Amino acid sequence: MKTKAIALLAFLALAVVGKGYSQMDDCRVQHSLFVEPAKTKNYEAALPQYKKLIKDCPAFHVTTYQYAEKMFKHFIDEGDESKVNDLIQSYKLRLKHFPGKTKEGDVVADIAKLKYENGIGTKQEQFKAFDEAFTNYEEDFTSPKALYAYFSLAVEMYEEGNKDIQEVFDLYDAVIAKIEKEENNLASKLTQYMDKQDAGANLSSKEERYMKAYENNLKAYGQVKGSVNGKLGILADCPNLIPLYEKDFENKKDDVNWLKRAAGRLSAKDCETPLFFKLVQQLHTLEPSAKSAYYLGKLAERDGKSSKAMEYFNQAAELETNPRDKAKVYYSLAENFRSKGSFSQARSFYNKVLEIEPSNGRVYLKLAAMYASSANSCGSTPFEKRAINWKAAEMADKAARVDASVASSAKAAASSYRARAPQKSDIFSEGMAGKTITFNCWVGGSVRVPNL
Repeated sequence: MKTKAIALLAFLALAVVGKGYSQMDDCRVQHSLFVEPAKTKNYEAALPQYKKLIKDCPAFHVTTYQYAEKMFKHFIDEGDESKVNDLIQSYKLRLKHFPGKTKEGDVVADIAKLKYENGIGTKQEQFKAFDEAFTNYEEDFTSPKALYAYFSLAVEMYEEGNKDIQEVFDLYDAVIAKIEKEENNLASKLTQYMDKQDAGANLSSKEERYMKAYENNLKAYGQVKGSVNGKLGILADCPNLIPLYEKDFENKKDDVNWLKRAAGRLSAKDCETPLFFKLVQQLHTLEPSAKSAYYLGKLAERDGKSSKAMEYFNQAAELETNPRDKAKVYYSLAENFRSKGSFSQARSFYNKVLEIEPSNGRVYLKLAAMYASSANSCGSTPFEKRAINWKAAEMADKAARVDASVASSAKAAASSYRARAPQKSDIFSEGMAGKTITFNCWVGGSVRVPNL
């Protein structure tokens, strides 16, 4: 009897396993019926198979939802708005069944962008969706288009009387900080490859693909940054900011955070107003800090008190802990030294800026200009003196590649520097093709003369 019972249990177990394998085979077949036409973009044939697949085998393979996304985006691009909700459902199903292969922040941000692009819900609802994604999943919120849409909605809500202007300013600061964080991350990776090329090494095909992707993404972020600044527009211009802060000063003059924001906004726009001095003095009285020292430095600089400005800037640099703000202080110090002709010291502080913000193309352009202006002191022969322009062109090239906002002017500058450098006839007559020129002036380093 006992033997029969064991045999029966074994039979049932085999039956269950067999059923499991059978179901797996069915899912594999159904998955193939969807994926194969989807691969060839035959989405009309793929759609009914997708519906069967998610009904019977929603957790079979993550590629189900990867191809579904392409399929539904195709239908939406063709004007079929009914597929928007299908795409949203596919995002949610992927997150549910493949959480280990899906970033929740990406899903939330993609859904918010989809609703915005297709006019689903009110502006307040669309903004709330973006706000949830940005607030809870900022690391994953990396879409340039989504960042612009998020800020654009805030401005439109303000214009309709549904958002306070200070909220718009605060969001602007947060969005710009996010964009610059992503730019610096990309520029840091790109710079490694550029430095490798400058050293004469060849990049692998994989490295070249990465390099191209970094450049394209930097361009996208640069364009969005420009659009965000354009969207803020006249809202943050001095004629609007000054009366706004003048009106609130008496009521807010003991609010340190308000003073910081107001002084920061006026400083960023270089607003010429006695209010700025009042704000900074009050801020320094209530809470002496890197910020107040920096602003006092700017005031001293504006009044032509260079030594006093340097004193405040150095104090600010020592106290500042926020990387972005520290970079601003270093930039001011660099500019101060540059204006006095102390190029070596200026470069030291410009390089400190680049350590924090490797995507700051303005700095590379400043370095390029200093290199080019030092031609007469960086060589013993006319050929060597003109060769410094190749070094300047290298800096301008870097500016164009890491910072889309200055790319056009940087490319023009690089072309101008190369035009001033020795030309083919000079290289030939001097017999310098392929040779290395070392600079013994403050610039240092060397350049390799192009081969003919």
